Amino acid sequence: MEKQRCGWCQGDALYERYHDEEWGVPLRDDARLFEFLILETFQAGLSWITILRKRENFRRALDNFDYHKIAQYEETKIQSLLQDPGIIRNKLKIRATVSNAQAFLNIQKEFGSFSQYIWNFVDGKPIRNRHKHYKDAPANTPLSDTISKDLKKRGFKFVGSTVVYAHMQATGMVNDHEINCFRYNEV
Repeated sequence: MEKQRCGWCQGDALYERYHDEEWGVPLRDDARLFEFLILETFQAGLSWITILRKRENFRRALDNFDYHKIAQYEETKIQSLLQDPGIIRNKLKIRATVSNAQAFLNIQKEFGSFSQYIWNFVDGKPIRNRHKHYKDAPANTPLSDTISKDLKKRGFKFVGSTVVYAHMQATGMVNDHEINCFRYNEV
């Protein structure tokens, strides 16, 4: 018997694997939270499948999303990223990745970890929605508006409310699996 999945991922093996293994699983690890934040910022204006298909290239190009290294990137590294055909070569997003790594480190200093900071917005536990169809899930919420404003105040770029809500979904801060999806109760 085939598993019932959220409608958005059906029919593409990469999407289905991402859905089954990662999407919506509560993440508390700063390195993984940073990776998803950067991938979500690169997604702005693009489809998530485009980003997933380039994920390994991003890992290679961005030193496995090591925010300590990325925060120190100099102009020569930025220029080499702009020439890398394996990633999204958007100058503003690449520069934002460097400044976001710096802002990420500042949040760690202030809160002890980025995880502690971001999960405080949901009192440390996932919001559990009850959508019958993935299209019923919102693109953003008042909470994602609040988080977006706070991130921007702290120097982050490309973190609009829709990007933040996608990050919340991906990292399990909100469970937006369809209620009939086999992952809904698992995460």
